[in-house]
Amino acid sequence: MALWIQTKRASRRFGQTTGPLVILWSLVTATTVSAQPNWLSGYVQTVPLLSGPTQSSPASVSDFNRLRLSLEPSWGPVSLEAAYEHAITISQHGTQSGFLGAVPNGGEWLPLDNTVVDQDHVQWGQRLDRLNVRFSPSQSLDLTIGRQAVSWGTTLFLTPADPFLPFNPADPFRQFRGGVDVARLQMYPGPLSTVDVVVRATNSPLGEEVTALGRGLTTWQNWELSAWGGTLYGDTAGAVGISGSLGTWALRAEGVVRELRGRIIGRGALGLDRVLQIADRDLFLIFEYQRDGLAAAAPARYTELLLTPEFLRGELQTLGRDVTVAQASYQVSPLWSLGGLSMWNLNDSSTLVAPSVTYTAGDETVISGGIYFGFGDAHITASQPLPSEFGLASSTGYLSFSVFF
Repeated sequence: MALWIQTKRASRRFGQTTGPLVILWSLVTATTVSAQPNWLSGYVQTVPLLSGPTQSSPASVSDFNRLRLSLEPSWGPVSLEAAYEHAITISQHGTQSGFLGAVPNGGEWLPLDNTVVDQDHVQWGQRLDRLNVRFSPSQSLDLTIGRQAVSWGTTLFLTPADPFLPFNPADPFRQFRGGVDVARLQMYPGPLSTVDVVVRATNSPLGEEVTALGRGLTTWQNWELSAWGGTLYGDTAGAVGISGSLGTWALRAEGVVRELRGRIIGRGALGLDRVLQIADRDLFLIFEYQRDGLAAAAPARYTELLLTPEFLRGELQTLGRDVTVAQASYQVSPLWSLGGLSMWNLNDSSTLVAPSVTYTAGDETVISGGIYFGFGDAHITASQPLPSEFGLASSTGYLSFSVFF
């Protein structure tokens, strides 16, 4: 979630993770040096962070580390996809920013997640983020069963019509979308058309639930049109999406309606993006607005929202009902780029601002850094523990080092 929640962890022995980190780095080094098949890949990432004090927590130093190994072998019409991931967070005061850490989880059916260490200053988890088998008897048919990434969003950041574990729009460190446990049948009746049927079973504290949805996508002139419908966690739901161009701007829009506890709920997002040429370099701009009927219209409802099934399943990307996103990225040189992200909750007037810089050190190495600032009401009271979505966010600086192999 865009809301940063400071959560307590458990350990007194800060240096306990030195061994695991050395092991992970040694594994990556050995993998990159030795010859490997072209169906095996991965990356290692370390992110030191410095967070300023807030009303509810002191200043803190932490370090987030991730190792991911992926393989995709194939045997004729049958292929396998697997991705094994470790995530280790070391923190000074046993706190962790809510936008950073493990892969989002919507109560996946398969028991492919495990906590290795859960202590005050150390949080170490492992996960099979992909584990699926695909059968493709022809070019017009794919059947995939297991944990896989499924994305039905049309807009780029705020995707309320994506029913499969949308990502956190404020997380700058996730390289891959979280996998979900589904059976998926994809049919291609034409070169520009797709029919997609997905059945997903979830098992969470809310109980066992089933989602069964069908989606059609096609292209008409310079517009991509899509629609899906079916049962979403037992609720009747349907959505439409459209993307195309208006002059030099790309237009993206999506909307969903859902029957939820006897009410009809609407969710939607509208976005514009384009690439400009400035001094012979690319400037990429994105603007999006979301109106989310599942989210809260005022801070007084935030605490109630955190207890809803929709929030607990990971369906919401923001707490505010009306939210805008603006992002800019400018390629200063072939190796350097500057970026900036702003999220504005129109309901409580809080804002998250994040300038950043990225350096591409080589084909396999990326170094980035930035600062997150939260602005808004930060006055906590007994009746309103969350006065705004972004006001309680501590100012946080980070450096991210990623090596791909």
